[in-house]
Amino acid sequence: MAYVLDANVFIDAKNRYYGLDFCPGFWDWVDGANTGGRVTSIESVGDELVGGGDDLATWARQRIGSLFQRPDATIVPGLQATSTWANGAGYEPAAVATFLQAADYYLVGHALAHGHDVVTLEVAGNSRKRIKIPDACLALGLKCMTPFAMLRAEGVRLRSSP
Repeated sequence: MAYVLDANVFIDAKNRYYGLDFCPGFWDWVDGANTGGRVTSIESVGDELVGGGDDLATWARQRIGSLFQRPDATIVPGLQATSTWANGAGYEPAAVATFLQAADYYLVGHALAHGHDVVTLEVAGNSRKRIKIPDACLALGLKCMTPFAMLRAEGVRLRSSP
């Protein structure tokens, strides 16, 4: 199974538990899993990270076009299905408009088109004022999980050296 990663996976990892400076194993695993076809993300997520102007931005910039894939014709059916769902799911018009202009829409559409699991730290919501990734995934039949669940499913072991 392949996974498509949301921006918050990278941002929280860098800021909280897998800092680029003290936990290179996580970042090395992401690179290796990407090379092996098990992990990907989308260009708009990469663009969001590059806009941060920090060490994560530098890391992400080097992976635009590889880890952070550009949209192509293969995702159109996934985008269409995601858009159809969003427009008919009872969300407020502003919520739908915001979702359809955001990276989240492309992330879900990409996952749907390619049969990927979605990895995010977002949690489902009860509001009709904002479409959240887990809600879209549930409605569209996609598996959605945290990065910790992904790492466990992949059997990842991050070890420190003395």
